Amino acid sequence: MYLLCVSLIVLASVLMCLIVLIQNSKGGGLAAGFASSNQIMGVRKTTDFLEKATWSIAVFMVVISVLAAYSLPSRQSAETFDVATEVYEEAAPVAEPVQE
Repeated sequence: MYLLCVSLIVLASVLMCLIVLIQNSKGGGLAAGFASSNQIMGVRKTTDFLEKATWSIAVFMVVISVLAAYSLPSRQSAETFDVATEVYEEAAPVAEPVQE
């Protein structure tokens, strides 16, 4: 479950980067190159769609991040740490100081 959440977050992040790059900024952005597409949707509708897509992906990323935090395998990592400590102590025992 955790790996699925992380994969979805990475996919949403890449998609978010692409949508932000396409948006029309003060300098024109990449959306200015789609001027011929206003016959289909219109310029204002394209801007509304990109803004709604940006907010939707942002909310999706927050929800998936919370789910990933809840599905984090914390108990397994604690057991792994205990096993690693036991192996380390068995491999390198501490010698008793010699009393004279």
